[in-house]
Amino acid sequence: MIERKALSMVILALVGALVVGTLACSGGTDTVRLATEGQYHPFNFINDGGEIDGLEKEVGDELCSRAKLDCEWVLNEWSDMIPDLVGGEIDVIIAGMSITEERDETIDFTEPYYPPAPSVYLALAGAGDEAVHGRLGAYADTIYSDYFTKQGIPFIEYSSEDDRLEALLSGDIDASLVDHAYAVDKLREYEGRLAVVGSSVLLDRGIGMGLREESGDLRVKLNEAIGSMKSDGSLNELIRKWVGEDAKTF
Repeated sequence: MIERKALSMVILALVGALVVGTLACSGGTDTVRLATEGQYHPFNFINDGGEIDGLEKEVGDELCSRAKLDCEWVLNEWSDMIPDLVGGEIDVIIAGMSITEERDETIDFTEPYYPPAPSVYLALAGAGDEAVHGRLGAYADTIYSDYFTKQGIPFIEYSSEDDRLEALLSGDIDASLVDHAYAVDKLREYEGRLAVVGSSVLLDRGIGMGLREESGDLRVKLNEAIGSMKSDGSLNELIRKWVGEDAKTF
């Protein structure tokens, strides 16, 4: 979801760290650091026991097992995901990050572990399609904020998903553009209070794991593991478990 215009300057400032990080990911370290945000239910969140949980936690653990990788999970700020990956502080981003052409110019991606799905507008129930022409909200540094900016559509930027959702529920904004899985989850959680309005918009090529470019055989191993989960149906099973029967599957 990150598309900062200042990324090129960050990359230049971290060229040395990039080289070190790339070597580490190619076999210089035994531990692969998986970074997630912990604030994007049902993909990733912190459960009542204080542990990372969600679709991506289960998928990530299974992929590491199949790829025979020693993995550890770390929490990372969303806005720092790509800079920290490039700088070698983390090895893999698994945080609901959509695969886009812009991001693909800076980092590498695995094959998608969640299929492409049109994004939708969420609004209060009864608001109607006109809500998409009202006050719009978007999570900062995401494909949604970038889409509004490119289209010249005014919007209010929020620094967290919780703040954006609260603004929608309280009527501070009229609608918010979100991914399909998030919408399904919130429609279920706030049954009768929210509705999908307006037209859907396809903005990505699915959700994948972000890697440093020239990541050695790590990408190959993870892609093989993703492929095996798709083949035996276990990936679709986990998607339905966390998102529901209305989820997009492979």
